[in-house]
Amino acid sequence: MPKDQESSQCRQNQHIQTQSEPQGLENAQVSKAVEETSASSPNPLMPGNVKEAPAAKMLSTPEGPQGLCSSAIAVAATSSSHPDEGSSSKEEEKSASASQSTAAPENLPIDALHEKVGRLVGFMLLKYKMKEPITKAEMLKIIIKDDEDHFPEILLGASERMEIIFGLDVKEVDPPSHRYGLFIKLGLTYDGMLSPEDRVPKTGLLILILGAIFMKGNRATEEEVWEVLNVTGLYSGRKHFIFGDPREFITKDLVKEKYLEYRQVPNSDPAQYEFLWGPRAHAETTKMKVLEFVAKVHGTDPSSFPSQYEEALRDEEERAQARISVRAGSISTATASSSAMSGSSSHT
Repeated sequence: MPKDQESSQCRQNQHIQTQSEPQGLENAQVSKAVEETSASSPNPLMPGNVKEAPAAKMLSTPEGPQGLCSSAIAVAATSSSHPDEGSSSKEEEKSASASQSTAAPENLPIDALHEKVGRLVGFMLLKYKMKEPITKAEMLKIIIKDDEDHFPEILLGASERMEIIFGLDVKEVDPPSHRYGLFIKLGLTYDGMLSPEDRVPKTGLLILILGAIFMKGNRATEEEVWEVLNVTGLYSGRKHFIFGDPREFITKDLVKEKYLEYRQVPNSDPAQYEFLWGPRAHAETTKMKVLEFVAKVHGTDPSSFPSQYEEALRDEEERAQARISVRAGSISTATASSSAMSGSSSHT
């Protein structure tokens, strides 16, 4: 490699590292939280509805200290790397096969794997905040280092956590140069990062709440929503060290952004409150997308939830009909306008 090119690459790598260092403590906290797991936590996306999906197994993680991954969202991400016996998910089988075919003969110790995955998640969050793409070369040099043989396994684990915890998809946007981008899931356009002080995207919390509302019959009481969030380590009035004040985010920010409706339950005395999908949620995502996410967390298929699946299918059909009607209306308007112009021209 020419010296000037080598020098340029060194400066680039040094720039990446120096950009990371000022936020070292913050990223270390995030990485450690993602790395940690807890023993068998119930999955919160369907409290009280599991009976409707007998095929869905409750997920658990290896034992370990409590942290962010004590949330069942993170539990699902960790467990998907170690699927339950009898799982028929093609995606899981494909991922497992890919990991086995590329990994070294001796598996990376589970603690070392979790540490690498946690560090990579922290690095991805930093790059997302900086609005920069991620390259395989950066991941290998800064995070994975001497474990290149386990790159697919570590990347898979980090991608799952980014998806389930933070609501971001990791996609390879330029295969020849192995460049990756981070994109908000389910068609949503909001990540909850409204100021430089916001540390991590909160789309995962939004998806969690939308899922809980849908699975509860399109409305969920405030108590039911907090029942779900409590399992993830989030409590009303208690500031979370990563996600901040969850109550303000849910009852103010998401309502202001029109993702949620927060209203008093009719005729409730004493007053009770409930959450519904807001107009922006209906506009940006669909019940089927949310159900698919819920099913993936459970390691099952959307059809395992019959009533919700039928409702999601009806919603898809109604949306398709609405699109056809709008298209037909546009064509009719254009035709009428063209005819009017033609008639006007013939009279002149």
